[in-house]
Amino acid sequence: MKQLWINIPEEASPSVKEKLISKASEFADILILSKTDHRLSEQFNKTIAGKFENADIRIVEFNDPKDLDSIKSSKEIAAEISITTGTDEKKALTAVESGSKYIILKCEDWRVIPLENIIAGLQKKAKIIMQVSNPDDAKLAVETLELGADGVLYSTDKPEEITQIAKVIKQAGIIIPLVEAEVVKVKTLGTGARVCIDTCELLRPQEGILAGSQSSGLFLVESETMENPHVEPRPFRVNAGPASSYILATPEKTRYLSELKAGDEVLAVDSGGKTRMTNICRIKIEWRPMMMLEAKCEGRNFTIILQNAETVRLVNKKGSISVSEVKPGDKILMRVETGGRHFGIKVDEESVIER
Repeated sequence: MKQLWINIPEEASPSVKEKLISKASEFADILILSKTDHRLSEQFNKTIAGKFENADIRIVEFNDPKDLDSIKSSKEIAAEISITTGTDEKKALTAVESGSKYIILKCEDWRVIPLENIIAGLQKKAKIIMQVSNPDDAKLAVETLELGADGVLYSTDKPEEITQIAKVIKQAGIIIPLVEAEVVKVKTLGTGARVCIDTCELLRPQEGILAGSQSSGLFLVESETMENPHVEPRPFRVNAGPASSYILATPEKTRYLSELKAGDEVLAVDSGGKTRMTNICRIKIEWRPMMMLEAKCEGRNFTIILQNAETVRLVNKKGSISVSEVKPGDKILMRVETGGRHFGIKVDEESVIER
């Protein structure tokens, strides 16, 4: 899970600090406070970073190994490094070799290339925390070189911005619980408008998108990664079903396939429930013969309608199976939940019947 560090500005008024600390304590992993302010957070039992001796994580402006000599008795050290030239990138490795567990990067102009270089150079020798100024920069930081930074540092005097930045960070690496369901019925249907989601990613075997006819029961539809003698693999694509089907677009929200368009985000999920966000390159709608599968899980039945084609596959624990080969008794992976949804947002108390 990516870390969120929130800096509470020392110059903020006491009332604003109180609100910021309260909100940050809900979402942040680390609070950055001044020596005079750190006691304000005691009731929240959070890890405190700062440029003072008793901080849980001691932040040091790093230029030379000598900067750490006097504070190596601290439990953990975070070296703060300003990146303006390529030479500054080498300071990160030097700081790690000198005992720093965290590297806080402050990039004034170029952001992506220095971060890529440092991620590649450190190879998990220390946690890289990128200072960012908005949610878009935060998303870029945690996705760079696929691995991304280990976290971001955000400074604000507006409590609502903490919620916004937390939403971006906490979505990275979320695990979606998947369960095994048993196919109980397979039915051939007529022609329908099926939707292919062409992503900006190269998805992996056993990775795809959660889709289905009911928002409470979504099937893991695999990307077109399997080789066959008739069609080249298209690992960027998930053939997700008719336009009326649901997909899990983010960890919190479902959408109809009919709503999706180029540039939108969708959630890719693998057989272990690991997730990553990706963008849509195009939506391709064509009229094709369809089929329906019904599966039983936790005492409830769920359905999915998909194109009747060998290249459309559902993920199971052993790998995946083509919908053209699925039969009653086969096992597949699903995401199952209770409650209903209102405009894609889960409402636990709402009863919705979808069949």
